[in-house]
Amino acid sequence: QVQLVESGGGLVQPGGSLRLSCAASGFTLPKYSISWFRQAPGKRREGVSCISSSTGTTYYADSVKGRFTISSDNAKGTVYLQMNSLKPEDTAVYYCAVESRGLTGWACLYEADYWGQGTRVTVSS
Repeated sequence: QVQLVESGGGLVQPGGSLRLSCAASGFTLPKYSISWFRQAPGKRREGVSCISSSTGTTYYADSVKGRFTISSDNAKGTVYLQMNSLKPEDTAVYYCAVESRGLTGWACLYEADYWGQGTRVTVSS
């Protein structure tokens, strides 16, 4: 079965950087869309970024575009989220997720079928 394990979260100052990792097993990465979502206390979960394995296209929420970069290493079965120029409003629990129904385009920022347990990111001076 699909298993997703996030790591790399922590405390960072505004303007700093973090790289999140998602170790995936139970499926072949090129077949699916892989996404990063985040949720802050009292707020709804939102899609941050995703990558379409079928096309290689990447998608980003407007709030992180130009600061975050998603990438994947199929040989290692790992997906990364490089986060630069972090802001306090980026504070949240970050989850990696898999969409397995073959949805295309921006759908991977809104829907997913499998979820990791999350890793916490805190941006504070």
